[in-house]
Amino acid sequence: MILGIILGIVAGLASVTFYLSLKLFEFLFIEKLVGMAIPHPVGEGGSINFSFQPGRYLLIPVSLMIGGLISGLVVYTFAPEAEGHGTDAAIKAYHYLQGKVRWIVIPVKIFSSAVTIGSGGSAGREGPTAQFSSGVGSLIADILKLSPEDRRRALAVGIGAGIGTIFKTPIGGAILAAEILYKRDLEPELIFPGLVASAIGYSIFGSIFGFTPIFGYYTGTFSPLRLPLYAILGLISGLMAILYVKSFYSFFSLFKKIPIPNHVKPMIGGGIAGLIMLAAPETLGTGYGWINLVEFQRFSSLYSPVFPLILLLVLLPFIKIVTTSLSIGSGGSGGVFAPGLFIGAFLGADVGLAFHYVFPDIVPNIAAFVIIGMMSFFAAAGKVPLSVIVMVTEMTSSLQLLPGAMIAVAISYLVSGNYTIYRSQVPTRKDSPAHRSEYETPVMVRLKVSECEISDIKVKASDTVRTALSIMRENNVLSVPVIDDGSRFLGIIYFQDISETDPDEKVNKFVIRGSPYVTPNSTLEHAWEIMAINKSRWVPVVENGRFIGVVTLESLLATYDNEVKKIH
Repeated sequence: MILGIILGIVAGLASVTFYLSLKLFEFLFIEKLVGMAIPHPVGEGGSINFSFQPGRYLLIPVSLMIGGLISGLVVYTFAPEAEGHGTDAAIKAYHYLQGKVRWIVIPVKIFSSAVTIGSGGSAGREGPTAQFSSGVGSLIADILKLSPEDRRRALAVGIGAGIGTIFKTPIGGAILAAEILYKRDLEPELIFPGLVASAIGYSIFGSIFGFTPIFGYYTGTFSPLRLPLYAILGLISGLMAILYVKSFYSFFSLFKKIPIPNHVKPMIGGGIAGLIMLAAPETLGTGYGWINLVEFQRFSSLYSPVFPLILLLVLLPFIKIVTTSLSIGSGGSGGVFAPGLFIGAFLGADVGLAFHYVFPDIVPNIAAFVIIGMMSFFAAAGKVPLSVIVMVTEMTSSLQLLPGAMIAVAISYLVSGNYTIYRSQVPTRKDSPAHRSEYETPVMVRLKVSECEISDIKVKASDTVRTALSIMRENNVLSVPVIDDGSRFLGIIYFQDISETDPDEKVNKFVIRGSPYVTPNSTLEHAWEIMAINKSRWVPVVENGRFIGVVTLESLLATYDNEVKKIH
């Protein structure tokens, strides 16, 4: 609770700082240098009545090159780990670095990402926010001298709080903190502090910039007749997510191989992306404003000096993949979530338009497909199906679309397989180095009693005390198991109970019934535990009520030693 409160306050303030920095560089580069007017989403003061103004259009590549050069120089001089989309670095720190993030990453990531995105780079806010917020969590954990486990938790909660704050999605941010670390698992202990931190960060950010959802309020209705169509959208989104991941890391690998200083690679990537943007300026920046416009079918606001409108709509998802891969894959600083939403939104718009012309009564408009396209695409690309459903629902206020969204997301998630834009994700908690010790199976848990030598030590209930004492002396034990005249296990007789009695008394009179035992399939650990509880050097082995023998401490240790030698 306390950690969540502290992280929420700091994440809220850091998100405000980043958002203002982003707006500053956007003003300097896009509005002043290029002289271009770009749309903003409704939740950030934008309007769906937007008219595109190209301004000094040809300066777009120049703007991106300047921004890429500044970002590259700052990142590779002060904090090389701040390159790229950031979220992956935060996930890597959780799994492999005990949650440690250098404090210098915080200001470097804020500045370099604001410059990259503000100058027009095709990138998003989520990566920078995740990385600098995780850095804040790591820094706070160090200041409070927390354990490595708590430092990891603070880092992950910082990721969720930062993203939940800047996207105005507090619930989705809290779930994201628990989900984004794995491909097929959750970190449940992060949800509670994540909820606290996201709620506080969201309250701080919203108090300054308003609480309107980023994409406004969806006012459409839900129709069960569209469910099969959403399923088809999910299938296409899953395949497109694979293309996104493969393309991004192909460009990433290509730029790593280019034999020039890393400091200037973002400038080259930005310049090439800028040239492509001349044909499709909609792919410039985060693209949130364009998502809002296409959601409300304001197609007249779209602009391209090269492509006709229909062709532009079809090509925009693919062009956004390329410009994002160039802007971030070259080493530029920015997130992959916002481009993912853009790709999914326009993919949904394309599919929705196709269905609108075929089934105009069932699909009167494409807004629902735009929203579900955002969810299904990035749920697959980022392996975060639960949190993305919640986040986009919060960003669009579209609760009524949840049934269709769940179907589309489930299908896209399955179709995309193991492909993920976050390479540091591991499949499950069991695969994380942070939890490896919790899932290691000790040797004694793997070995079974049936692998040990079983000794035939016993007396019958009809035997005398004299016989029992003789067997105890022969086997150097102070107790023996007792069976009936057949082979059914009855209990145990103890030396202390018979040492001073008539030697001709029957054993049956002194049996302690209900004694614990093991089966051949029990583990050595279980056998050891019973010996410890009974303060004995052996334990009965029983199967279906039938006495088989006893496993002794000596035979147990011999089996253990043999297994350890095999391992060595």
